[in-house]
Amino acid sequence: MNALTLPDICARPSHTPLPLEWVGMHGIALPVLYDGQHLSAKADAGVSLDQGDARGIHMSRLYLALEMLERENLTPALLRQLLQKFLDSHDGLSKNAYLKIRTGLLLRRPALVSALSGWKSYSVSVNASLENEMFHVELCVEIPYSSTCPCSAALARQLIQRKFTADFAERPLLHTDVLAWLGSPHGIVATPHSQRSQADVRIRLDDYLDNLPLMAVINDTEAALGTGVQTAVKRADEQAFALANGQNLMFCEDAARRLNGALKRSPGINGFHIRVVHSESLHAHDAVAVSRWNWEVDS
Repeated sequence: MNALTLPDICARPSHTPLPLEWVGMHGIALPVLYDGQHLSAKADAGVSLDQGDARGIHMSRLYLALEMLERENLTPALLRQLLQKFLDSHDGLSKNAYLKIRTGLLLRRPALVSALSGWKSYSVSVNASLENEMFHVELCVEIPYSSTCPCSAALARQLIQRKFTADFAERPLLHTDVLAWLGSPHGIVATPHSQRSQADVRIRLDDYLDNLPLMAVINDTEAALGTGVQTAVKRADEQAFALANGQNLMFCEDAARRLNGALKRSPGINGFHIRVVHSESLHAHDAVAVSRWNWEVDS
């Protein structure tokens, strides 16, 4: 059969005319070029179907347009160009276009003290929309870190004080004895509880940006939190990590407030939504805090 005679069901009118807000594809596998490296990604691509009597959209046109992501570096300008291509290929059918890209960014991170380093993966998604000729870009990044509870630290210190008082009540305080006691199991009768934690950061970018500041967002977030999880370590690195946690006590509320202040100082951001989760080692539930700036409450 000649290709010109193949039936096009989508060209026929719908039996139940009704505009649709979003029609497209979810979970498209593709490579995305970012900062000179190809990232394995999944994409959701769609447009609105504003012509209510149209049977459907041309999904293959959206799929083929996504090839731009493999050839050109991922930037806000490229995303806008791609969304406009979605609309141009659906002229008369669609007014709004949407794209979501989910990927992982691998970054080599150095150890705290030693010369070791290792790879750390960050889950990233990029949401872009072109609605009524208004373009928006949103970055979502998941940042793992470690948090030590200030309350349990204070309770542990009190127990150590009690043990010290009991052990030295009838003894002279000799420097060598105290030093030996501190280095023995008797000196650490209690420890504060720590947990692996995560910050989910959603950021709305200014339209004028010429790049996607993924690295800057990750670095600023980790710097604000202070105790990012590690990769390759030696004992000296583990000791340095223990020291960092002991000097960086924080509740989930503290973490959310730190991130709020850090992101407000970051250029190119006009709104954000922060959600931090401390996976409690004391409780069977998580501790959560949320902070927003210039962000709709129901988003």
